[in-house]
Amino acid sequence: MARSLGLPHIMREADGTAVGHWGPYVLKTAFQPIFAFEPGGLKQRAYEGLIRPFRDGDATSPGQFFAAIPTIDRLRVEALARDLHILNAGAAFGPDITLFINFDPSLFCEKPIVDTALHEMRIVLGEAGLPFSNVVCEVTEQPSGSAAALQDFVAALRSEGYRVAVDDYGAESSDMERVKQLRPDIVKFDAKWVARLMDSQPGVTLLKVMVGEFRQKGIVTVFEGIEETWQLDVAAEVGASMVQGFVLARPELAPTRFRPDPPVGADAIMPRGDAPAEPSMANALPISARRPQGRVFGRRGLT
Repeated sequence: MARSLGLPHIMREADGTAVGHWGPYVLKTAFQPIFAFEPGGLKQRAYEGLIRPFRDGDATSPGQFFAAIPTIDRLRVEALARDLHILNAGAAFGPDITLFINFDPSLFCEKPIVDTALHEMRIVLGEAGLPFSNVVCEVTEQPSGSAAALQDFVAALRSEGYRVAVDDYGAESSDMERVKQLRPDIVKFDAKWVARLMDSQPGVTLLKVMVGEFRQKGIVTVFEGIEETWQLDVAAEVGASMVQGFVLARPELAPTRFRPDPPVGADAIMPRGDAPAEPSMANALPISARRPQGRVFGRRGLT
């Protein structure tokens, strides 16, 4: 492997899994599937890469790990995490999957930094055998140095062939402005915000309107943090493109037991916002898990 920001800190395990080393920490990749609503039911169409730190063999929360990283090292550690996810996705799933990876926009305010990060990605994607077009770069909620710098960063990602997602979209006006500025391919709805809206009929109506507006703009919508089966029904009813959450699959350390569903067409790797599949829960869940006829929305309808 060529020398770069993250690769010197990576070793291969006997099973082919890539593992990172940073000081006293061992860093591993966990993957969580993202499912698409398709006519035949819910299908695994993408995976999000999540970092899992360990110290002396014990798991440490990602928040605690990143809080312990000095600011001067943050860029290198973030690159290390992305490298791990890409290498492990290539080894676990092969080239025909979509991979979501996170970018903290506050770290990419200068062109030389952006150029270095993109060079790193080229190296690692070549090593993993993954096409650029199958990588979704999630722009997280951290503020950027400036709106212009963020737009330049997103433009650079697009010039390489990556798709762009806005993460943790919610009710804040800043989120709406972020979508207007970045014109993402995908919007991932904040889990807590979606859960609150799903708990009332007016909230569900609002979700339906928002999803419809995004679809008209060719934007794929992903509902995160789905933890109960009735929420899957609501997500299907409002027209969400994709869903992610514990009710479907918890994150698993690489190598995982997950296997992507076979594609059924050229666009089946991940749905496009301008050509959504008709949402259907048929055969996706047992009948007992579906929302009974006549019940009201949300937790208040539970008995």
